[in-house]
Amino acid sequence: MQNIGFIGAGTVGTALAVRLREKGYPVIAVASRTRASAERLAGRVDGCQVHHSGQAVADVAEMVFVTTPDDAIAGVAAQITWHSGQSVIHCSGAESLDILEPATKAGAQAGAFHPLQTLASVDHAIENIPGSSFALEAEEPLLGTLKDMVNALQGWWLVLRPGDKVLYHAAAVIACNYLVTLVKLATDLWQTFGVSTKE
Repeated sequence: MQNIGFIGAGTVGTALAVRLREKGYPVIAVASRTRASAERLAGRVDGCQVHHSGQAVADVAEMVFVTTPDDAIAGVAAQITWHSGQSVIHCSGAESLDILEPATKAGAQAGAFHPLQTLASVDHAIENIPGSSFALEAEEPLLGTLKDMVNALQGWWLVLRPGDKVLYHAAAVIACNYLVTLVKLATDLWQTFGVSTKE
């Protein structure tokens, strides 16, 4: 198994690091915009060390998850010196693999590993990542590795083709956000003719 590092220690990064480590994956390194968030992640993951930069994580990990906000992924990918044989994965539901072009130009494999899940907090995310659906983008052999990770997390995977990401993201937004809005609207309408929320 490849040593895994995380750049970005927010909700998604922390949840994945915790759950992958529980499944036996060697999560060894983390760096984040703030040292405090990196320390929080490392405090939940045995054997994970805090590093001062994304480059330091990339220097020790063969597989690097970039779990920053979407608008920071390209900058992270461009700032790091990647190497051949490395795997670089982002977790964006909207961005394609093109955003990791600096890594692929250096000979690394690029992938996307997006949990189709609304993750309100770190604890909620840790609880709900197992059994989630994941959208994957990658070429073999990385694609097989990502499928194995989803299987270890007792999830379900969907492999996206190039160009599918826009429609996938639109469907995800509708499913995760608008469904709640529609249920609320329907409940409000029912209340106008005397049916309580409880009913």
